[in-house]
Amino acid sequence: ETLLLSLETVSNALSNDSFEIATPLILLNKTAITGSFSADLNSSVVIDVSVPGDPSSTITTITFASMDNVLPARNASNSTINTINGNVVLVNFKGSINNVSFSFDIINETLGNPQCVFWNFSLFNGLGGWDDEGCEVNKSDDGRITCQCDHLTSFSVLMSKKPVELPFLKEITYVGLGVSICSLLVLLIIEALVWSAVVKTNLSHFRHTALVNISLCLFLADCSFIASSFPEILNGTSCLILTVCKHFFFLSMFGWAMSLSIMLVHQLIFVFNPLRKRVFMFFSSIVGYVCPVIIVGTSYVYYKYTGSPYHSDKCWLIFDGLLKGSMHAFLIPVGIVLMTNVFSMVVVILTLMKSSSPDSSKAEDKDTAKSILKVVVFLTPVFGITWILGFLQLFLSDAGPPLFEIIHYSFTILNSFQGFFIFLTGCFAEQKVGFFFFFFFFLAQSVVYLILSLSAVIC
Repeated sequence: ETLLLSLETVSNALSNDSFEIATPLILLNKTAITGSFSADLNSSVVIDVSVPGDPSSTITTITFASMDNVLPARNASNSTINTINGNVVLVNFKGSINNVSFSFDIINETLGNPQCVFWNFSLFNGLGGWDDEGCEVNKSDDGRITCQCDHLTSFSVLMSKKPVELPFLKEITYVGLGVSICSLLVLLIIEALVWSAVVKTNLSHFRHTALVNISLCLFLADCSFIASSFPEILNGTSCLILTVCKHFFFLSMFGWAMSLSIMLVHQLIFVFNPLRKRVFMFFSSIVGYVCPVIIVGTSYVYYKYTGSPYHSDKCWLIFDGLLKGSMHAFLIPVGIVLMTNVFSMVVVILTLMKSSSPDSSKAEDKDTAKSILKVVVFLTPVFGITWILGFLQLFLSDAGPPLFEIIHYSFTILNSFQGFFIFLTGCFAEQKVGFFFFFFFFLAQSVVYLILSLSAVIC
């Protein structure tokens, strides 16, 4: 930053004579111009400047071939996922201009999303950063980016990694989400129908309450995900609302999963001090709904008033690197939940292994405890593996094949089919619910068969 400012000062102090100094890494050119200026700088940058009024003056250009290793790539949004992907060109002209056009040879052709930028010394309280105000990408061809700007200073091109494009990834996502949404809807209907028949004890009440809330939150999160799958037809407000909904509902789902595992640990360790329904509902509501509201609200307000974006144009949170970006308002709570669930599962397994012969007077409670253990054992690996793969997908984005493909496909399959896994857990982890499911399934099948038979007879 100081280097650029010093070089601008030096360029102002140069004599008015035309001259050129060329080295392998730096090209300094000062030229007398009348009306316009066009030059090929260092065979990697072409510049074209139009000057109003056709005055006679001089223009100074300094081209740096290695400044991408010196200057930071941060931009006005404080994003650090971009890379300087072209030479840096300093242009100094005493007077006004209509426009200036640059054509940059890009350094790394595997990067995408080009931004034409200039170094703004006033950003970040004088620290400086790249800004795109007054500059736009005019044309993007293979190996070359053309920029159009309406002012002069130090220019370059910022680019970022191209989005992942793997075969059938979107199709797997949409199929999985469709199956999950239908599965969760069926599970919620079954829970409503069998509630009074299966909820007989406090343990069963805790389990089914948590399962219903987990299913409801994931159902709404998946619906929000589907609604945000086409961001090009959404306005800014709709995109923000869907981002907030997904952020909240996913956190709520994990919160209820954590309250379920903590409840099971309490019931097994404190046998003579059972948990009351009011205490469980109060604790679960705090963890499952109040905490997510606080996290989502705080993160939105923080990013709104610090000038950093809360969501991207893809209607989801932003990941700008380790501990940078709004994504961490999701990743950190999820990481805490996963560690808590794993710890709870270990405690439960160790407790059950040490338990003596079952008390026949509490057989129903013990059956319910076993079914809860099945739920925790099933949910923790599913959610854990899914989101561990999600973490790996973020932090190992530079991994090459086949690891890259394995991580992305595994994450997509497990994540999109989560609702189906919860459906299997809810229906088959407990015999009573499984019995009612098959009863209603065969009943519905019989009704459909009867209707079709009557229709055939009438016709």
